[in-house]
Amino acid sequence: MKSHKQQLLRNPEIKPESDIIEGALGEANNTYIRFLDGLANHDIRLEWRYYNDGKAWLAKGLHNWIGARGGKRQVTVFWLSIWEGFFKVAIFMPEKSRLDAMNLPLNDEVKQMISESKQMGEKLKYFPIVFELYSDKMLEALFMIADFKKNIK
Repeated sequence: MKSHKQQLLRNPEIKPESDIIEGALGEANNTYIRFLDGLANHDIRLEWRYYNDGKAWLAKGLHNWIGARGGKRQVTVFWLSIWEGFFKVAIFMPEKSRLDAMNLPLNDEVKQMISESKQMGEKLKYFPIVFELYSDKMLEALFMIADFKKNIK
């Protein structure tokens, strides 16, 4: 893994088009393309926006569904950011779902990420699971956790 990690897409005037992302990711762009292809299979769409507080473009992974009473519902499944040579996907899980997440058929490395993740503050009852994606190695686990998150109501 690289020791120098720099978040990119910091200019609000330059939208994160595919050629810009490809240049930023380099070799990891193939993984990014497979990730994008997988989103459709998991009923998740990306919505890019520039956030002034973090001074960067971030994408939300959104899942829409129809609620029990017929209303349209939406959940943010993950946040995506582009870094030099890789991309990060952060899934914020409710603390009450940690044990259920640990029972998913995941490899030991991902289970360790879940068990070691620290809860965010005292009021926010969430913990982050952050994937740094340089290759396809973690895509299957990422989509498994994303599907799990979609179904937490």
